[in-house]
Amino acid sequence: MSASAFEEVMAARGKGMPQAGELEISGKDPVLSTRFRIGDTCAAVLGGVGVAVNDIWALKTGRRQRVNLDVRHAAAALKSSSYLQRPDAQGSFKDVVSADHEAMRAMTQPWPTKDGRFVLPHFGLPNLKARMLKLLECDPEPASVARAVARWDALDLEAAIDEHRVCGGMVRSHAEWLATPHGQVLAGKPIVEVIRIADSAPEPFPNAAGGAGGDRPLSGIRVLDLTRILAGPVCARTLAEHGAEVLMVTAERLPQIPEHVMDTSHGKRSCFLDLGVAQDAATLKALLKDADVFSQGYRPGMIGQLGFGADQVAALRPGIVYTSISCYGADGPFSHRGGWEQVAQTVTGICHDNNPQRPHLLPAAACDYTTGYLAAYGVMLALARRAVEGGSYHVRVSLCQSGMFIQRQGMLAQQPAPGLDLSAAELDQIRIESAPANLGPLRHLGPILRLSETPPRWIRPTPRLGGDAPHWPGAQ
Repeated sequence: MSASAFEEVMAARGKGMPQAGELEISGKDPVLSTRFRIGDTCAAVLGGVGVAVNDIWALKTGRRQRVNLDVRHAAAALKSSSYLQRPDAQGSFKDVVSADHEAMRAMTQPWPTKDGRFVLPHFGLPNLKARMLKLLECDPEPASVARAVARWDALDLEAAIDEHRVCGGMVRSHAEWLATPHGQVLAGKPIVEVIRIADSAPEPFPNAAGGAGGDRPLSGIRVLDLTRILAGPVCARTLAEHGAEVLMVTAERLPQIPEHVMDTSHGKRSCFLDLGVAQDAATLKALLKDADVFSQGYRPGMIGQLGFGADQVAALRPGIVYTSISCYGADGPFSHRGGWEQVAQTVTGICHDNNPQRPHLLPAAACDYTTGYLAAYGVMLALARRAVEGGSYHVRVSLCQSGMFIQRQGMLAQQPAPGLDLSAAELDQIRIESAPANLGPLRHLGPILRLSETPPRWIRPTPRLGGDAPHWPGAQ
């Protein structure tokens, strides 16, 4: 693990490094086929999550736990949906492979432009795909997309993508990204921002001896998860690992990627609420009064138009920890743009520097998962501050900031062998089985962190989307 990566994670905590012997991280990159130290970087963030969990456990019990994890397992966590399995007709577990998702990935690649650059157009969801195909005037297959992109100059196409409110970007080197006004804005920010936005009374964690205190670090913490694909759900899934009660909130009309839903919803409940409908918005406000965390992944500024911006939510529920997860961050000239994992890799230089001869995406969703774990880390830091100091907090993370964090860890001297991955035996060590009533048997990665007193776990299997009522357990 990179010592500098962990030091940067600990800087957000503001309490120095953990005591010697508290955290042990074994293993090192390469784990997957890239020179980027993505396993080391993710391990540093997960180590930070472990320390933040320990801070909360110490507030509840006066004790700290031993924390350990393996870099190889952390790297696997960056592509956990790739290890998702369901039984075939003969009962043998097989990888979950969606033809639609594979077709999307085949088109969502860097393609050469007329001026010798590269642009990646994104086709992630049906509505965005339809608008992108209309902009490019092409068919939904790679060769047609390549011909269409080749008719454009790169910056002109990037501007058109922005104008048409679809997703994509021009491939830049990391040096080019840092020279942009937006790159300069992000370079001046920490990897996770924890901002006090209002005053309120302290809300101490209940003791863990029993009763309301529960037996886990986040027992009693209630989380509203209004995110989709992929960093936001990972954040809430991580909070559920440590005992939080998580209620996913989405509208039935909004498209999803089924394998990501299956892989990031463990431990949660799920309900349908459409914030554009007055009665549903009122229901969410009622839920909010008993919530501790409100996590959303809308484009910056958009959710405020629906009455659920950070200041609005803090006024409704003093003491809330409000979490914003975006592609480009909250500030800077690109902040209004939507984006995905592949877009963050493209614009920040990862895609270029991964293969300067022909820009190439990483073999894992390193920006998405790292951002999700950083968001969970920031939420725990804010909850710990709230317990002692009081206050409402705004936690902000972005895919591009995480991409820059990965870049700062440097690269391996040599390119690893193609197709590098964990062995079947290694996966068996960290893969678990569950049986959601709506899905049947499912094999998926379990939590990567190891804690000596409160092993992370999910108490619920993956829910059916919209399968739960919009209220907290035990409420009338």
